[in-house]
Amino acid sequence: MKKVLVTGGAGFMGSHLAEELHNRGYAVVVLDDLSGGFEDNVVDGVKFVRGSITDVALVNRLFETEQFEDVFHLAAYAAEGLSHFIKRFNYTNNLIGSVNLINAAVNTGVKRFVFTSSIAVYGTSPQLPMTEETPPHPEDSYGIAKLAVEQELVVSEEMFGLDYVIFRPHNVYGERQNIGDKYRNVVGIFMNQILQGQPMTVFGDGTQTRAFSYIGDIIPLMADSIENPAARNQIFNVGADQPYSVNQLAEAVAAAMGVQPSIVFKPARNEVQDAYSDHSKIRAVFGERPVTSLEDGLAKMAAWVKQHGARSSDEFEGIEIMKNFPKAWLPS
Repeated sequence: MKKVLVTGGAGFMGSHLAEELHNRGYAVVVLDDLSGGFEDNVVDGVKFVRGSITDVALVNRLFETEQFEDVFHLAAYAAEGLSHFIKRFNYTNNLIGSVNLINAAVNTGVKRFVFTSSIAVYGTSPQLPMTEETPPHPEDSYGIAKLAVEQELVVSEEMFGLDYVIFRPHNVYGERQNIGDKYRNVVGIFMNQILQGQPMTVFGDGTQTRAFSYIGDIIPLMADSIENPAARNQIFNVGADQPYSVNQLAEAVAAAMGVQPSIVFKPARNEVQDAYSDHSKIRAVFGERPVTSLEDGLAKMAAWVKQHGARSSDEFEGIEIMKNFPKAWLPS
């Protein structure tokens, strides 16, 4: 039985991936510090280790003890807008923590390192949809960290022979998303606000466009990657093709939740106006797959959200820069 590691495996995407790999017969170990995940997301049969990827001693000990064949690295603090104001925290968790894993992978003979990057590496692009050949120009600290890890994996393959697969997902939503996090995951934020009888909060005029990707369309491709020779040392955009404005999304979320849309507009943040990607490359390598429509995906997530109820929104402790910090994020 092949043994694999899933970092961030108690979180949203990571727990779905750990479950998928477990169901396929892999021996799965999850490493998660529960800063954004929940232990009850980890299914029976998956080994759970609580700890941080920034803990070098723990990471090295885990790799030496378990002798993983493959690593799926999803652990991150993925708040693009907030990352401007928490630079040290962002780079410690999203870059240095990743380097700890890469070092351990090289030193223990891991065969393949699958990294969950982000569409944030592209920044604003004159080319839409963005392809894997689009020059990356990240515009926030989160995207910079993700791009740096991608580059580390490329040079680690060249220097040490550590094979990699890099996925750049975007705006993923679905069951198990932490809807209590007010800094990221717009679908979850909208649904949580609706459950609490509040209007949906939109930054700017809501004309920003994104393609919103259902979790069930992403995870099987990631799980396939370690068994697909054509995926070796490749970068893939992964997610939905059809872009929607944030205003259109708000209307769709309200419909899925069975309420009339109520929106409050807040001052615009520093964010990319339009960001969606092309997925021709991943279809060529992994084949055509069914795609969940936004309406169907939101309906599935809404059913799960209604069953589990609203979550409280914790304030992020340790903001490092207050200059230009969005007023809507200040404690009420």
